[in-house]
Amino acid sequence: MSLPVVKSLADSVDFTKSVSPYIPQLYGLPQQILQSISDPNALKHVYLSTNPLISAFAFSLFLSPVFLIVSEINKNYSQVDRFWSILPTVYVAHFVIYARALGLPSQRLETLCFFTTLWSARLTFNYWRKGGYSIGSEDYRWAVLRQHISPSLFFVFNVLFISLAQSVLLFCVATPTYPLLLAANETQDSYELADKIFPTTLGCLVFLAFYADQQQWNYQEAKRQYRESAKVDANFRQVDLDRGFIVTGLWSSSRHPNFAAEQSFWVLLYVWTGWITHTYVNWTVVGAGAYLCLFQASTWFTELITAKKYPEYKEYQNRVGKFLPRLFPLTKTPPGDFSDKRA
Repeated sequence: MSLPVVKSLADSVDFTKSVSPYIPQLYGLPQQILQSISDPNALKHVYLSTNPLISAFAFSLFLSPVFLIVSEINKNYSQVDRFWSILPTVYVAHFVIYARALGLPSQRLETLCFFTTLWSARLTFNYWRKGGYSIGSEDYRWAVLRQHISPSLFFVFNVLFISLAQSVLLFCVATPTYPLLLAANETQDSYELADKIFPTTLGCLVFLAFYADQQQWNYQEAKRQYRESAKVDANFRQVDLDRGFIVTGLWSSSRHPNFAAEQSFWVLLYVWTGWITHTYVNWTVVGAGAYLCLFQASTWFTELITAKKYPEYKEYQNRVGKFLPRLFPLTKTPPGDFSDKRA
């Protein structure tokens, strides 16, 4: 069998019952695919006879050397970045397709897939309009990092983190979908109030991230226009544009409101699974936990660079929380008003 027999909701998040027995499938999967590559029916059989969590994990491992080879050939290390907004939804859709193929209840999974698609659309759109998919486009942080470590060490970093760890991470954040699939039979996919509250909140988080993205985009466009023509956009003050970074709107309460919403989205998916399975601490926390850790590290590195570029950014850090608003601000002065520091 490709799925475990779930006798209770707790079984759906029990690693020893729902995951461990299927790990051996991973070892023979490449050979099975190669033997069936020319036969669609045989490929379908391999797909349905393989545990969906294992096949999804195998796909994330398959992508790792692809990312590595392409990045080393092009000397462009943003290959995973181009798929960051897409892969989590691909994994969620995979679980939906698998459930429907086996005739399992899938309404909750389909609802989740709809909202992860919205998450992907928002992030893909924002990455596209900033030029992320342009030929030669690369995250500026990789160039900065290459200046501080040797080429051989950066290659190891590319192998272990950029290409492998990030690919697996994008699989891990979607793993709470697997227990939802397993629990569907036990709950008969019956909808309860929580199944309305959680998706609605996910949608609100996507909107919040989009709104923050748009505020930042409007600011950056106004700054670009100001630097090119010395014309100040009517929606901004000259002092705001001279500062070089946005401190208004959502950005007056959080230094990274879009990041906060993005992380919250995947944490909430984990909580949703915990609610449905009545097990709030389970192995799928690895995905959300790793996502939070990655954003802590990457945001620290981003702000390290930003603080060197913009003199007032350190003061902004003192006045505004990184992700969440500060309950007790260090100063009563508005976040965007640095006049007290200029005097």
